[in-house]
Amino acid sequence: MLIAYNKKKNNFFSKINGKFQIFFVIPFFTLYFSPCLCQAESELSSESELSIESSQVSEELILFQEIPSVYSASKYEQKVTEAPSSVSIITADEIKKHGYQNFAEILQSVRGFHVTYDRNYHYLGVRGFGLPGDYNTRILLLIDGHRINDAIYNQAPIGTDFPIDIDLIERIEIIRGPGSSLYGTNAFFAVINVITRLGRNFRGVETSAGAGSFETYKGRVSSGEKFQSGLEMVFSGSYYNSDGDDHLFFKEFDQPENNNGIASDLDNDRFKNIFAGLLYRNLSFQVNYHKREKDVPTAPYDTRFNKLFFTEDERGWADLKYERIIGDQINLMARFNYNFYHYNDDYFSTDYPGTVKTSDDVDSQWFQGEVQLTKTLLEAHKCTFGLDSRYSIQQDQRLFNHIQEGAIPSIRREILDDHRDSQYWAVYSQDEFTITDYLTLHAGIRFDYFETFGGIVNPRAALIYTPFEKTTFKFVYGRAFREPNTYELYYKDGTSQKANPDLDPETIDTYEIIYEQYLGKHLRGTIVGFYNSIDNLIVSRSDDTDDLNVFENVSKVRAKGLEFELEEKWESGLEGRASYTIQETENTTEGKDLVNSPEYLAKFNIIIPVIKRKLFLSGEEQYTSRRRTLNGKFAEDFFVTNMTLYSRNIFKTLEVSGGVFNLFNKEYEDPGGEEHAPQDTIEQDGRTFRIKITYAF
Repeated sequence: MLIAYNKKKNNFFSKINGKFQIFFVIPFFTLYFSPCLCQAESELSSESELSIESSQVSEELILFQEIPSVYSASKYEQKVTEAPSSVSIITADEIKKHGYQNFAEILQSVRGFHVTYDRNYHYLGVRGFGLPGDYNTRILLLIDGHRINDAIYNQAPIGTDFPIDIDLIERIEIIRGPGSSLYGTNAFFAVINVITRLGRNFRGVETSAGAGSFETYKGRVSSGEKFQSGLEMVFSGSYYNSDGDDHLFFKEFDQPENNNGIASDLDNDRFKNIFAGLLYRNLSFQVNYHKREKDVPTAPYDTRFNKLFFTEDERGWADLKYERIIGDQINLMARFNYNFYHYNDDYFSTDYPGTVKTSDDVDSQWFQGEVQLTKTLLEAHKCTFGLDSRYSIQQDQRLFNHIQEGAIPSIRREILDDHRDSQYWAVYSQDEFTITDYLTLHAGIRFDYFETFGGIVNPRAALIYTPFEKTTFKFVYGRAFREPNTYELYYKDGTSQKANPDLDPETIDTYEIIYEQYLGKHLRGTIVGFYNSIDNLIVSRSDDTDDLNVFENVSKVRAKGLEFELEEKWESGLEGRASYTIQETENTTEGKDLVNSPEYLAKFNIIIPVIKRKLFLSGEEQYTSRRRTLNGKFAEDFFVTNMTLYSRNIFKTLEVSGGVFNLFNKEYEDPGGEEHAPQDTIEQDGRTFRIKITYAF
């Protein structure tokens, strides 16, 4: 079972105990009064400094905007206070100064998010929901508005399988709540849109090299330019390799025949990435290729311990987009893209002799197209209309054994050979109705039609009240869905799992009250209360008739919580962000708490300018409360502290950063998924070190 396990203990809103109050109040006190400790300097860079630091111009515009703008909440530019959702924006500047190495580390710093790692993939939990091994199917991941979730698992890759280099990110827009009224399937808990750097954000050729613990190395070469004709181009290639921890101990396998529980040299992680983008006037074109290979040390799926378990994820796309304003202020956007995703694994199962290797092989290709029109009608209505369609021309799943017999090198025995194709189409509409200067109503609806289960309608409505210029209240309701993916519908192996082509989509109804308050030019406070109601949750269960696992719509989940956040950005370079989340998530079908659902999350980030615009010290403190595991036990609570020193422009265009992560070498574990039985929890890395050098020619 993917869901478990405990009765409610006491009243939800009485659970803020003393140590959490202290953790939350101290960072807020620091953020509010830190300007007194650091001289705030309001002057901007001179023109000569700006020419040297041209790659940071857009970051500084976002930093110094009194109220920043966001695109992804409504598919057009608007202030975050006008967006019909709770929004977070992470800039490239923050990513550099905190020394983040992968996308999962960035998301771990975000209010209400928690990340689980099973030493193969990273999984994102949102507002208390983070089932181990769910492949992030309830998060929609976009890159420049282009859907990344694949056509087999609907997975949103957030670890080293994230498909572009972190250094190519300009900013990240995180839109909480249901987004299916605009984006369709997978926009269940959140929509995350990654905006990449344009040619104008580079200073010619840029090179980067990094090294860290566990023999980790990374290199990147990028080039970007904006020409007088208006043409912009970006090209980038990168490579990453990490040996990982070559001496991992798993107590569940502590027997002599299993190398006394030690997995040797089985944590290697590597990827390569190529990215190119062109922008000319209203037309943009983007291509990307990413291949990631990972050795898995945990012996999942009842495989042989301390033996090969290898996974490979390969994905890419070519995306063409046209956008312009035509006629009477009609904004037209049209895009078309080709995508592919390939997955392969190799392992030795305990079900077969040691000479038999088992492999899964997945191949998928699909085309996606979208047309959208946005126009203001009768002065008070900003209307959006769109058509969206996807045609998956290949959705193949194969499972086979390689059987060694004497001198014959290999005999392949097919277990599963399933070939599919599918399509869906959708229409959507949204209206931003300005009722008065202080009151705005957002209302949207989308209809999707899938070959597998038919049609589904998802609405969203938000009433936004702004009694004062810097005070906003939002009252939001939305419904979202997740289609059953190809793996859940059709995968079967004959010994442990069978298919279920009759699955229905999962649905969620979300209610939110959002209060946003700007304090002067630099401080922003946010309080959010939310309630989620999930129906038809798809989980894997054992069928009593044949003892085979099968995916079924069997569970209902209810979640409620409060989120608090205070953000600070001063022109001197001082930045800070502190958040605290209280949440409770229950499987009401069984009357038990959800697995891997922390009741409390606390996060504190600060960036301190040591030398103005040149040297910065960044600190990060994260607290995650204990989480229930599949076996009804607990992964204990933990604090993690990270520190990074970052410098730029001390010597021309040289950037250097060095960081220590998990500074106090805290031992902690994440809950494991069903595939990791008998391991209930999986140990995480202790203290690690990193250094990175970037130079632009």
